[in-house]
Amino acid sequence: MVIGVIQASSQSAKNELIFESVSKHAAGHEVINFGCKKDEENRYSYIEISVLVGLLLSSGSVDLVVTGCSSGQGMMLACNNMPGVLCGYIPTPMDAYLFAQINNGNAVSLPLGEEYTWNGEENMDQTIGRLFSEPWGQGYPKGEASRKLEDTRLLKKIRSDSQVSMQELLRVMDKALLKKVLSKKDVLDFVLANGKDESLVSLLKEWESFSDE
Repeated sequence: MVIGVIQASSQSAKNELIFESVSKHAAGHEVINFGCKKDEENRYSYIEISVLVGLLLSSGSVDLVVTGCSSGQGMMLACNNMPGVLCGYIPTPMDAYLFAQINNGNAVSLPLGEEYTWNGEENMDQTIGRLFSEPWGQGYPKGEASRKLEDTRLLKKIRSDSQVSMQELLRVMDKALLKKVLSKKDVLDFVLANGKDESLVSLLKEWESFSDE
């Protein structure tokens, strides 16, 4: 599994902590840090990051994204507006475990504000640890696993049927927002090199120089 780490610039001070925690607890998987880091010149809001999360997942460049913002809620809501993204809000270890086992999505959002929990960094590390403590999608509680998994399958089917493709969304997206999103070259270059959705990659190649105009 390829896991991407990316969070809003407002929480760039937490980036290395998130990356180190995911790398530790998701041992055996490839973990890639897309920032946003403290030394990056451009700053990106949670809205802009959510589009980048959508690009990474819709293109098939990564399998899972660990993200966040000050509250974690805004990023979760924004990511869930992206085609093909099912993002959970995980403020605690139990929330992380239940999302992984029941909802089996492809993105999680952490609350990263200064006083986001009673014990901050320790809680975040324990939350990420619980997220990767077992293989995903086993259902919970175990006695009702089959029903829970069927509900999740139906949820994903309804979301898929109700959404446009990432390509369609990009074509109608606000041009200033699109330009800013495409300016994050590390994400764009990774998607162009590793994306499995050929039509999406082709569209991004056409727009590759858009952010420089």
